[in-house]
Amino acid sequence: MKLIAAILFLTICIPPLGQAEDKIHLEAKTTVSGVEALSPGLRELLVEEMVALEDGMMSVIPAYASGNWSEIAEIADKMEKSYILKKNLTDEQKKELHTSLPGAFIKLDQQFHYLAGMLNHAAKSQKPELVGFYFSKLVESCVTCHADYATHKFSAFVPEKQAEGHFH
Repeated sequence: MKLIAAILFLTICIPPLGQAEDKIHLEAKTTVSGVEALSPGLRELLVEEMVALEDGMMSVIPAYASGNWSEIAEIADKMEKSYILKKNLTDEQKKELHTSLPGAFIKLDQQFHYLAGMLNHAAKSQKPELVGFYFSKLVESCVTCHADYATHKFSAFVPEKQAEGHFH
């Protein structure tokens, strides 16, 4: 029962990646940086990767619930190897990635792929508790990145202004 509740919780908590561009833009934002500053072609590649990662994440849930370790290992392997930085990018696109995206973004991306590798290992070892742990760390990695670098798309991560003089 706990497993079903955890899976349901994760299913609800995983933010939808790669959906059509939100039309919500922050009025207070005056400069464009990071992911928003990427050229349309490079941004499209990033969106393609995010959609593929979302598909992978969503496919893990039923495989986990049914103990299909080989399927989880295969999915995790694909996620681990999906680095946008390793795709066949032009030299200009590689330069753009490294000049437009902050180092912390790249570290989060590397961490995500490392965690996918650990999920792969846990699945191959048929360790349900480790599969759940690494899957939750992958979700946490997604949320951190979206909150730090994609609030233009995931406005729920924009901190609300505190009422003046009202602090908790």
